[in-house]
Amino acid sequence: MIVPASNCVGKIYGYNASFFLFVTSYAGATVTLAQVLQQNATFGGGAADLEFPMNDTGLPALCVVTVNVKSSNTSSYNFGLFLPDQWNNRFIASGNGGYAGGINWNDMGTNARYGFASMSTDTGHISGSFDASWALNNPEAQLDWGYRSMHGSVVIAKMITNAYYDTNIGYSYYSGCSTGGRQGFRDIELYPEDFDGILAGAPAWWTTHLQPDNTAVGLSNLPANAPAHIPSSLFSVIGAEVLRQCDPQDGFKDGIISDPEGCNFVPEMLLCTPTSNQSACLTAPQLDTLYRIYNDWWEANQTFVFPHYELGSEAQYGFLLNTDSGAPTQPGIAWIQNFLYNDTTWDWHDFTYQVILDADRINPGKANVGFDLTGFYNRGGKIIQYHGLADGLIPTGSSELLYKNIWRTMGAAGIVLDGWYRLFLLPGMQHCQGTAVDAPWYIASSGQPFELGPEVWSVPGYSDPKHDALLALLEWRENGTAPESIIATKFNNDTVTAGIHRQRPISPSAEIARSGIHTDYHGLGAALVLASKPLDVLRDHTSWTSKKIQALNAADNKTRLTG
Repeated sequence: MIVPASNCVGKIYGYNASFFLFVTSYAGATVTLAQVLQQNATFGGGAADLEFPMNDTGLPALCVVTVNVKSSNTSSYNFGLFLPDQWNNRFIASGNGGYAGGINWNDMGTNARYGFASMSTDTGHISGSFDASWALNNPEAQLDWGYRSMHGSVVIAKMITNAYYDTNIGYSYYSGCSTGGRQGFRDIELYPEDFDGILAGAPAWWTTHLQPDNTAVGLSNLPANAPAHIPSSLFSVIGAEVLRQCDPQDGFKDGIISDPEGCNFVPEMLLCTPTSNQSACLTAPQLDTLYRIYNDWWEANQTFVFPHYELGSEAQYGFLLNTDSGAPTQPGIAWIQNFLYNDTTWDWHDFTYQVILDADRINPGKANVGFDLTGFYNRGGKIIQYHGLADGLIPTGSSELLYKNIWRTMGAAGIVLDGWYRLFLLPGMQHCQGTAVDAPWYIASSGQPFELGPEVWSVPGYSDPKHDALLALLEWRENGTAPESIIATKFNNDTVTAGIHRQRPISPSAEIARSGIHTDYHGLGAALVLASKPLDVLRDHTSWTSKKIQALNAADNKTRLTG
């Protein structure tokens, strides 16, 4: 459908005045901007949008609308909406990241290039990813961030879209990663009518355990002056040894760890000897710390708390494990102080398992995702979930855990997941995007196109459901063709014009399986594929470290929490 953007102001403010009055009376909503953007225009929040400071360039002709919505007596949120001239009769919402506020104009611009009416909310505040100060003593703002702003924005944005194009939206979708992944799952749990399909990456779905774990991981590498402390200068040394041992164990030596859970890693190969380069080896106490990092967090009473970071995620250790300064990094502490206890004087030295108990009891922002998605399933909804196997911010096992808990919950009612919900694990991909080992990671999901350039969309040269995860979701929901694999792409130097380094088909599964040698599309000649066989057991949270870690915990079962 073609609707000229020149009609933008008139549609919103003028001859459709009755609709405008309805929107402004609905839930305290106020249209704050209606503006025409001509072909190749530039638009965005600029430097004021701390999380998305780069404006989008080369936009298609469209109408941009912003709306403010009052959510309580003390809170409100905003959303932006792109209404392209060349509309594909579909709507899509984009997610956020971390604790950040700000409208995700970048993903909106990407999605508008497909032809979507594209929306994003600022969740009620402006901040960077790790700044949670806005949440202090502000439960209403926490609720907006947790779920309320996404649903409210979607409802009103759909009203505007239907009125603007004078026809009803054909299909509605969602795309987001990290906090954005959580937002998508939380929305379809509470409001299954909002979307027909979601593309959700590395969802931060278990906030009451993920955020405390951020702190606990750092504490495992403290005090900084202790013999067991691993300095950040050794992270790359550890990563190189993990790659050396684990890469060939997955069945094909390609510089990528495809089966971290199946790797029989021997950390003692890093142990310092009298003839070792002392700046490139670990002492025995440091090896004990490494064992803890690679093991799930269990409490002394055998209560599982949170999964471990995978072998191969070492390139992102700096985010949570770099405690050279003598303190844990901020993400977990900020959440505990501002969301949980509303007390900026809370001291990380006081961290105990009680933090988890308090977090589960309070569930700030009601942000945790539940496992019953029956309403979404009954509407014919489809889910493509993905996660990088080298993610150093949210453990890959967290996605497996969500998948398997939904499987267990809905399987009890006889609902088979494979027909509507599939999980893809990408070897070598870090948090939401990127790689340290030249692994194919690009599937055109949330945030990925803008990472390659502000005017990139879909998969250049391969704009089809086999390579583009968003198009795969549309093909599945609208035509019933399930994605048997998604071909991930790695561009040379992550630059589209430099050409493709290599590609690799990724099949839906939470297990790595050796399914034979497959022709690689570029560069290597062969590659493993993630097998699409169904999962038959819930994650047992046991790894190669289990016996060693049990012995360590027997000696001091609070070491994980006290450093």
